[in-house]
Amino acid sequence: MASLSTAAPRGIATTEPAWVRYTFTGLALTFLGLFLLVPLVSVFAEALAKGWSLYLDALIEPEALFAMKLTLIAALIAVPLNVVFGVAAAWSIAKFDFHGKSLLITLIDLPFSVSPVVAGLTYVLMFGAQGWLGEWLSAHDIKIIFAVPGIVLATVFVTFPFIARELIPLMQAQGADEEQAALVLGATGWQTFWHITLPNIKWGLLYGVILCNARAMGEFGAVSVVSGHIRGETNTIPLHVEILYNEYNFVGAFACASLLAVLALVTLALKTLVEWRAARQLGNDVPLEARARLAAAK
Repeated sequence: MASLSTAAPRGIATTEPAWVRYTFTGLALTFLGLFLLVPLVSVFAEALAKGWSLYLDALIEPEALFAMKLTLIAALIAVPLNVVFGVAAAWSIAKFDFHGKSLLITLIDLPFSVSPVVAGLTYVLMFGAQGWLGEWLSAHDIKIIFAVPGIVLATVFVTFPFIARELIPLMQAQGADEEQAALVLGATGWQTFWHITLPNIKWGLLYGVILCNARAMGEFGAVSVVSGHIRGETNTIPLHVEILYNEYNFVGAFACASLLAVLALVTLALKTLVEWRAARQLGNDVPLEARARLAAAK
């Protein structure tokens, strides 16, 4: 049945006139070339314009190394937190009906509609020296704004929809039949999650983690507001690139920018690999009854 549904669109596509196919294909390739490939190549060309030695020197410069370290720290904290939230939110929305469900879905999409700069300003309003909690934080010697905690909070805010939004439609499409079968056969809730739910969503979860990590490491707007741009203390790679560019240090700016470009390419490769592996697994699923009995047995 699936093969028939996929074969029909291909048959329709081949009946289009050749000039239509060539025109739209040419437009797509031209768009990709002008707005994606050319800027990407220019980043590496500018970074290497004065040779490998200056390129490497710009990357091993202490402030650049600190920016890389802080970027990794923010991503390593934000991504696991988003995994926990994303799985919990997707499971709640897909498996249960409760009051406020539509509100929860709306709130998950909030970072997509709110400017990252506005998100950063809200944290300043809450945790800044003149903010709602500023006096209490100052009295207890807790620093959030212009410090690492503020950068982590801003990163979590702008990235938390990615994993949840990947898992919600996937878990809704799968339904709850397998979980219910496992519970009927005596599996506990944890056994059902570990042996039924998690294997069903693992490729969608991995896909969401890849996108979330890329967004976390490339975030600029919200982090820029809460960081204070303190060199060697609160600068991530995107902020470091901006500072170098404003100082007309183009080699250093484009050298660090090339790291973000490499991250984008790696993300694209991992995304393609995950999609390929997920497609291959579609034909190798274990039957529902066997999966349920396995979960109950363990």
